[in-house]
Amino acid sequence: MKLADERGMTTVYEPAEDSRLLADAVLDRIDGGRVLEVGVGSGYVAARVDSETHADVVGCDINPAACARAKGEGIEIVRSNLTDPFAADSFDAVVFNPPYLPTPPDEEWDDPLEYALSGGEDGRRVVRPFLADVGRILRPTGRCYLLVSTLTDIEAVVELAETAGLAAEQIAEESFPFERLVVLKITQKNT
Repeated sequence: MKLADERGMTTVYEPAEDSRLLADAVLDRIDGGRVLEVGVGSGYVAARVDSETHADVVGCDINPAACARAKGEGIEIVRSNLTDPFAADSFDAVVFNPPYLPTPPDEEWDDPLEYALSGGEDGRRVVRPFLADVGRILRPTGRCYLLVSTLTDIEAVVELAETAGLAAEQIAEESFPFERLVVLKITQKNT
């Protein structure tokens, strides 16, 4: 599977400070059960959850190169758009580092890495449909761990979760010169 495009640029999101923050935040909160990493990318977060917990981990990604890369890391993979193919009540935890960089339409490019980076004009283009559906695939006591940035407007993301019948609380954060990254724990409101 081709992992670079014709320009020699990578086609799979490589682990960075956001990936490490998300992995570190979830490792002591997941011990077992069925776990899905949406947008698995390189497989870094899923591989850490798989190797450092007792969870049964599956990853999904829209990018075929990312699926191949994560599969090479030993992760069970489903090529999909977000949570579309998964059955209701099938996961104890869902982990997602979505594309969150606000990107004006005239600055977007049609590229596999674009899917891993661009969150549309407000940074929430992918977060909206994800939050609208993640409650469906979570078991009643399931948790979702979502990484967001101040560039994406964390309060707007919390409001999207609430609109979807979910509750969100901040469990980890790290500050950088240009943004603050936050991991939100998201649950069904009735739990």
